Amino acid sequence: MTKIDNGLMLLLGGIFGVLIIASAIGSILSLWYSGAKRSATIDNLNARIRGWWMMCIICVLAVIVGSVGSVILFTVMSFFALREFITLTPTRRGDHEALFWCFFVFMPIQYVLIGMQWYGLFSVFIPVYVFLFLPVRIALVGDTTRFLERTAKIQSAMLITVFALSHAPALLMLHIPDYEEQNIKLLLFLMIVVQMSDILQYVFGKLFGKSPIVPKLSPNKTVEGFIGGILASSLLGMSLYWVTPFSPWEAGLMSLAITLMGFIGGLCMSAIKRDSGVKDFGGIIEGHGGMLDRIDSLCFAAPIFFHLTRYFYT
Repeated sequence: MTKIDNGLMLLLGGIFGVLIIASAIGSILSLWYSGAKRSATIDNLNARIRGWWMMCIICVLAVIVGSVGSVILFTVMSFFALREFITLTPTRRGDHEALFWCFFVFMPIQYVLIGMQWYGLFSVFIPVYVFLFLPVRIALVGDTTRFLERTAKIQSAMLITVFALSHAPALLMLHIPDYEEQNIKLLLFLMIVVQMSDILQYVFGKLFGKSPIVPKLSPNKTVEGFIGGILASSLLGMSLYWVTPFSPWEAGLMSLAITLMGFIGGLCMSAIKRDSGVKDFGGIIEGHGGMLDRIDSLCFAAPIFFHLTRYFYT
């Protein structure tokens, strides 16, 4: 069980307080613009809020259980994200055995290594050993059609949805002086800043957005939304310094780094979807699309945040 202190209680209370306010606003908008006046935007907003309630409740339960619960939660998230990635980038029959290894051997091992706090192997297992194993296993089948393309797809899927994402629960293995048994707050800090950056970029883009950053890739991402969302979420991260081992300015700089990486992650995942001709990776979360649609920013932000924290604070 996680030790729930006043700081963690206040942080969780703030999260659910925001959700309650958002739910109230969504209900008011639905009543105000009832019937024919009600727009798809309001319906989408309420669907997203319901999705956030579900995700936050699951995350809180994992936090209460402790490090084991957090590792299991991210293992499940990786499983669904990997499935969506592979589904969207089809492979051939000859790749099925390699995929079996990815889903049922390599992914569990990666998270077991985190649970064991074995940093030396966790940090190289997928980018070295799995990376080298996959092309060999696929080559042994004898199917050479688009061999490099197929291998690269599976390697990229493992690196993004398993290796990169696993750096989030890996925060729990860090030994930070004067911050013992509080790492769960560091994980929550990362998730809050990254997800709020996505939301704030969306809000600022809807309110003030006029100039698309990459029109052909993601026309809804604007310069105004990017600047407003990044600055606002960095300030939010700075205001949450008290749940981290950082000073206010350090928390702000950390937040800036992970929000920039989150933005890059969103763009890269959008490129994959546009190339495949789809809007979302899936539909597992109401109002949010697939699992990978919700954690694309986190996949790119988590490794940077983990290694910056490990290098400067342990």
